Amino acid sequence: MTKKKNNKEEVHSTAMPNDADEILNETVEQEGNGSEEIEGENEEEEVANPMEELQNQVEEAKDKYIRLSAEFDNYRKRTQREKMDLIRFGSEDAMKAILPLVDDFERAVKHSETATDVEALKQGLVLIQVKFKEFLKANGVQEIEDIGNELDTDVHEAVSKTPTPKKELKGKIVDVVEKGYKLNDKVIRFSKVVIGE
Repeated sequence: MTKKKNNKEEVHSTAMPNDADEILNETVEQEGNGSEEIEGENEEEEVANPMEELQNQVEEAKDKYIRLSAEFDNYRKRTQREKMDLIRFGSEDAMKAILPLVDDFERAVKHSETATDVEALKQGLVLIQVKFKEFLKANGVQEIEDIGNELDTDVHEAVSKTPTPKKELKGKIVDVVEKGYKLNDKVIRFSKVVIGE
């Protein structure tokens, strides 16, 4: 009986490894089949992913282009508005600075109606003139020096000639009909001058 029992155990132990081998082989085959299916799915996903990826990149590029275009359009409009404001209000500071001079002139005119002291009125007008010249200088306006200088057609305009008693004044400016001015070294009004001959 012990022999039979031992034989059964041997048969059973020998059968077990074979069964286990079969089970293991089946599991491996199933896993292999599953991995082949997964690999097939991955290949399809990889094929689909580049298309989706390219579409995403195109959409992002379109979005960036639209945003950049809108941003540039806003920039263009803003700079145009700033230029228009600069043209319209560029002289605002100069006009604010000139208003006290206008007030001085108005006071002088009002005072001249009742003034009996002509010398005081004259001094007031001279003060206003000095103030006005200081204002011009502060804003970059310079008077063009003329008398005794040679005629320079870049800054002078000869309106007439007159005989001069001195020979050294021939061809030079002897009188100024209208003063000329420069704004930051640019002529804004030519001097109208008389030339000696």
